[in-house]
Amino acid sequence: MKKLVILTGAGISAESGLKTFRDSDGLWEGYNVEDVATPRAWKKNPQLVLDFYNYRRKNVLDAVPNAAHYGLAELEKSFDVHIITQNIDDLHERAGSTKIMHLHGEIFKMRSERNTNLVYEIRGDIQLGDKAADGAQLRPHIVWFEEPVPMMEKAVPLVLEADLFAVIGTSLVVYPAAGLVHYARPEIPLFVLDKKIPYISNNARLTTIEKPATEGITDLQQALQPYC
Repeated sequence: MKKLVILTGAGISAESGLKTFRDSDGLWEGYNVEDVATPRAWKKNPQLVLDFYNYRRKNVLDAVPNAAHYGLAELEKSFDVHIITQNIDDLHERAGSTKIMHLHGEIFKMRSERNTNLVYEIRGDIQLGDKAADGAQLRPHIVWFEEPVPMMEKAVPLVLEADLFAVIGTSLVVYPAAGLVHYARPEIPLFVLDKKIPYISNNARLTTIEKPATEGITDLQQALQPYC
């Protein structure tokens, strides 16, 4: 089976009702990103940050996978599919995809604010005073703005090994994740599915599908058929 690596972004989850932080009002669920998704915000007002992510966790619990999530899971019948997602939700998992790498963390996990390796599952709320095994406050297991993205070290080799590479529902403006497209070997087919196609430097084997993910997933499946 050919290795199909897929980078997904907020656009695919937006169709399940999960707002992106780049919505037209420039806010994320009514908050400035700087106030809820940076290390500075955590130091300044940890309660606000916890409240924000506790709310987001409820949003994700209420959301359901959409046709695009299910369509990507179906591709595992024909390809060795690896999904690299910028999303913190679990909609890919719930749709049935089995190889998923979360670049920016996971909403249903929490960790020690001191030790990044002390990670725990969480479905309810994180409260101030909830401690990890090392005695440190528990925080969302999310990569905030201004923090390093450790999973990039695993994502880059995966993209380099891809026989086919697809980009779905991302504007390719959030780095370093957006830079992954540059690691796809120039000779492999590249597919981009989004309601507004982001700029990608010339690629002779580029296929673009300018539709929302739920509408374009069938087009993507058809475009991939010759490579089965």
